[in-house]
Amino acid sequence: MHPLFHPLFVDYCSHFNGTQDYFECHEVLEEYWKKHSPNDKKHPLVGYIQLATGLYHWRRQNKKGALRILTKAYSIFQENKNSEFFEYVNFNHLCDYCIKSIEKIKQNCPFEAFQLQIVNKELNSLVEKRIVELPKDSYHFLLNKHMLRDRSDILIARELKRNSKRLP
Repeated sequence: MHPLFHPLFVDYCSHFNGTQDYFECHEVLEEYWKKHSPNDKKHPLVGYIQLATGLYHWRRQNKKGALRILTKAYSIFQENKNSEFFEYVNFNHLCDYCIKSIEKIKQNCPFEAFQLQIVNKELNSLVEKRIVELPKDSYHFLLNKHMLRDRSDILIARELKRNSKRLP
């Protein structure tokens, strides 16, 4: 199976192009990256994660953070331009819009979403089918998802880790 057909990458593209849920894009692709190349901070998947993170920050008006992370994403894209992780995504369009976003942030423009151009019909079909299945969250929730989501599992895991350090 081509790595872009992995269900987590399909989910990433679906959230990116469908719901514009960039927080969820980060979550699903980070899971894929940790399974695929967890120690490679220059992997193309990291660039995709940073792209979504940058757009999330920009939409929240954190322009300094957005600018920093989108610049890193663009750098990773350029370093990996021949990677199979760009075979079915229009690489030039991706990079052009990354640069356009950076420039718009520098000009203090309001947030502007864009679509990943998927150039493989089969992958595009999977993404389009998945988009229909995704929940439609409110703009307020998408804007503040990191604060509004259920974090109980994260808090429990942190407490367990803290308690394990206290044991002799």
